[in-house]
Amino acid sequence: MLLSADDRLGRARTVLERRGVAAEDLLPRPIAESWQRCIVAGLDPHMPPALTALGGPAVQEARERAGLLRRLALGEMESLYHQIAGTNFMIALAAPDGMLLDTMCDSSFQDTARLASIQPGTLWAEAQCGTNALGTAAQTGEAVTVHGGEHFFGRYGDLTCTAVPILGPTGVVVGVLDASSDCRSRQQHTHALVSMAATQIENGLFRECHRHAMIVAFHSRDEFLHTLSAGLLAVDSDGRVLGLNARARFLLQGLPAVAGAPFDALFHTGLSCLLDGGRIRLEDRIGSTFAARLETAPRPRIVAVRPVPLPAPPSGFVAEDTVLKDVLRQVQAAASRKLPVLIRGATGTGKEHLARHVHQVSGRTGAFIPVNCAGLPDTLIEAELFGHADGAFTGARRGGAPGLVVEADGGTLFLDEIGDMKMPLQSVLLRLLDDWTIRPVGGGRARRVDVLLVAATNVDLDQAVAAGRFRADLMYRINTVDVTLPPLARRSDFGAIARRLLADIAPHATLTAAAEHALARQPWPGNVRELRSLLTRLTLLDLERVIDTDALDAAPAAPAPCSSLRTMHADRIRQACDAAGGNIAEAARVLSVSRNTVYRALRDG
Repeated sequence: MLLSADDRLGRARTVLERRGVAAEDLLPRPIAESWQRCIVAGLDPHMPPALTALGGPAVQEARERAGLLRRLALGEMESLYHQIAGTNFMIALAAPDGMLLDTMCDSSFQDTARLASIQPGTLWAEAQCGTNALGTAAQTGEAVTVHGGEHFFGRYGDLTCTAVPILGPTGVVVGVLDASSDCRSRQQHTHALVSMAATQIENGLFRECHRHAMIVAFHSRDEFLHTLSAGLLAVDSDGRVLGLNARARFLLQGLPAVAGAPFDALFHTGLSCLLDGGRIRLEDRIGSTFAARLETAPRPRIVAVRPVPLPAPPSGFVAEDTVLKDVLRQVQAAASRKLPVLIRGATGTGKEHLARHVHQVSGRTGAFIPVNCAGLPDTLIEAELFGHADGAFTGARRGGAPGLVVEADGGTLFLDEIGDMKMPLQSVLLRLLDDWTIRPVGGGRARRVDVLLVAATNVDLDQAVAAGRFRADLMYRINTVDVTLPPLARRSDFGAIARRLLADIAPHATLTAAAEHALARQPWPGNVRELRSLLTRLTLLDLERVIDTDALDAAPAAPAPCSSLRTMHADRIRQACDAAGGNIAEAARVLSVSRNTVYRALRDG
């Protein structure tokens, strides 16, 4: 006679209480083994110990130790939450010792979580809380689902929990991702979703750990090369393996797939074949073949230490500050090797100036194509970037259009305001970065392009990733070289900036030392753009004016926003756009405003 699940659990508990062991033929192996460990640890199934809960300072310290792991995990938890929202679920992240760091749950699960004391700071180690998915996964390093009565302590019998360990780049458990629900809300696909999220986090940690190495993605089937099923292999410039993700170790079973092994000990195909870009076929030493591609370029070997000449600053861009000099050196090196550059900085710090400089020092002969990511319409994202065929959609340009990426072929694609990029565009951009092949909307032949990618943002991308607003995998593609422009108030070359701006605005005007010193003490939330506007107002009526502290005190204030001024402002922006032939960037430069301001005025007007 076949026993029901409840009957098997009942008999298993009878065996547990009489003999001190669990009957393995009545329970899944991981559960039976966990019950056995609980007995050895001295736990009594009828007398659960009080749950240990640590205070706020301990939780904060543990979160800080988790660092990048937590930032990546929060983004995946947000995604998971939206996938299973409304199903009486909770998503949790725990440290390797079983301490809960963060939770996200439906309002319908909040009372259950409160009654079970599932909250940040509680410790769920198996040796203390008995068989539970989170603690058992941390103990064994294996994914596990614990359903209802399979929990060692009966007080958790109303819960179903699935937990997956998160492995660091060296294969050690660095955290645990858990999805818990009321037993009645149990869903079969939960295990797959949590596993995929954990793999995404692991791959993010792997790429960050080996960000200065070559990373090779490979899989036995071409269509899985860009998925979570792909193996990742980190290799240094000497062809020595630095690390492998779990999937790579699985795909290379039977080979010396360990850190320190030569690439040639794993593959017949030489590493040099990957350096030309694109996909290739890799054949390993036991005859298996894989589709492969190089995700990140190798760093050149340094054969001699010699000073790197400082590039000339971009036109109109003062760079006497020590931080700026270091930034210029980094972007010059990046441009020479065609590495993606991410420029961070507040509004008005000169991010587009620096992007144009990257293009200039790269020696590329193609055009510099700026794209405002926040301004691309959702419905025309792919058409704007990749072009479209004649008649591809209503309103399509007669004869089609090549698209912005093709215009940047041989040159530089500047993605401004990338932190405000909408999720659909992020997915489109990821596809482009995989192989730099474009396919026009509505038909046409696929075409590979040669483009230097520069992106800029004033958004905290790390927070955006944690909040689920920006894809972690996209961030790792664009931040190979990551530089930050300091705000104007922190620049040691403030005086040189003020004098250069004044020379551009009114060449015969002068700025006294006292006035320069007074200006340098201001906070400048609008940075260089705000300083330019002030100097413009000061010289509006007298282009040969001597600007002293009295002139600063009497300086006209920036206009206050009101409905009539807004109308005048919008009219002025439209006129500037018409004069610039529709060039948004040029109109913004002439008006000393951000491109977003121009876009908003055109949209709202």
